[in-house]
Amino acid sequence: MSYLVIAVLCSVAVSILLKILRQHDIDIRQTIMAGYPVAFLLTWAFLKPDLSKVADLNTAWGIILLLGILLPLVFVILGRAIESMGIIATDAAQRLSLIIPIVAAFALFGEVLTLQRTWGIFLGFMALVALLYRRPEKANANNSIYARTDTGEKRGLAKIPVGSWLLGVWVGYGVIDILFKQVAKQGTAFPLTLFMTFGLAGLLLLVYLIINKTRWESKALLSGVVLGMLNMGNIYAYIKAHQTLADSPSVVFTGMNVGVIAVATLVGVFAFKESLSKFNMLGIVLAIACVFVLFWS
Repeated sequence: MSYLVIAVLCSVAVSILLKILRQHDIDIRQTIMAGYPVAFLLTWAFLKPDLSKVADLNTAWGIILLLGILLPLVFVILGRAIESMGIIATDAAQRLSLIIPIVAAFALFGEVLTLQRTWGIFLGFMALVALLYRRPEKANANNSIYARTDTGEKRGLAKIPVGSWLLGVWVGYGVIDILFKQVAKQGTAFPLTLFMTFGLAGLLLLVYLIINKTRWESKALLSGVVLGMLNMGNIYAYIKAHQTLADSPSVVFTGMNVGVIAVATLVGVFAFKESLSKFNMLGIVLAIACVFVLFWS
């Protein structure tokens, strides 16, 4: 269970770091880019990918390319969602993305939809609706119906409804999960997939930043080292939790998702003074119920 606790804490710590960086107007694109070489090297050190099987990737390269683009993009969206919606709602939306691969499993890949999973999917969608709810009269500079930060205006992101960032997190992580599952079905070892994806994501984001003549920030790059360690710590501990509790996968799935939502709620309320409406609180409860229904049997 210690691995599960570490995975939960690392996952929430990523959100905390991104929120702090946004508060200090640090370019998180640079932080994300700098984090990938760290995660790349840690994957090599701890997960020991078998490079001799690179030639066997074949058609999986297309999926790895998509992952290489989506991973940094979704990280940027995650930072925006945390800035505009807060840690609590964003982490809950990220956890609720688990219903997307479940829906895809029966809609696209022919799996049977059970009554239990139908209820779980329904609760998940209701949770997302409740989390997205914002009362216009409570809009302010930091939590308004539109993102209006100076940084956002400079980068052409002003006037975007904040709910779009939350939906972006939900859809983005759901699609990434589907892609990883498809690579795994093709017989590619997960460590090798992760290794190649991290390397490609870092390279593509570096090229993007260079093309856009980015003004490099030492704080952003140093923060990337921390981000890379937390990201890899989350993945490694989660894998080890599954290996340690191999006979109880539902415990790992439920513990991870409910744990992140619970810890993120505590951190958001007590550390960052985030406020929740009654609808938002209902969304948190429904999100936890969704996880239990989907994975506890």
